[in-house]
Amino acid sequence: MRKLFSCVVLFVLGVFGYAQGPNPSNEEAKEEVKQVVETFFDGFHKQDSTIIKSTVAEEIVLQTTGRSPEGKTLFKTEEFPKFLKSIVGIPETTKFEEKLTSFSIQVDRTMANAWVGYEFWLNGEFSHCGINSFQLINFDGEWKIIYLIDTRGKEGCLQ
Repeated sequence: MRKLFSCVVLFVLGVFGYAQGPNPSNEEAKEEVKQVVETFFDGFHKQDSTIIKSTVAEEIVLQTTGRSPEGKTLFKTEEFPKFLKSIVGIPETTKFEEKLTSFSIQVDRTMANAWVGYEFWLNGEFSHCGINSFQLINFDGEWKIIYLIDTRGKEGCLQ
């Protein structure tokens, strides 16, 4: 009886495991996640809210952290519509570029994290640097950003 119960449990677990649908290889999923992040920044640099929106889920959280000149920790949450408005509203006379310097991507089933180093340049001058940490969910075969937090600082990034 114990063997029969064990077999039934293993069978049920196996059925539920396969019921999740096709699962791309981990390397393939990492490449898909990287492409979403790069598309996000493509829209960012083009100041195109449609491109940016195509990479995010309906409910996205944007946050940032850093230090004040006095060394105190700063932490801010930004509303996504305000973020889009600020990007689209940057004047043409202002040149900006967020250079992505590194990627570390982890994927488990329908969740991914992309840890992305960057340098931010404004009108050809170094402004700040840090890490963008993206959390993504695979919604039925399509990766979408659900959460983005970044660090910002002026030291320790230029090589």
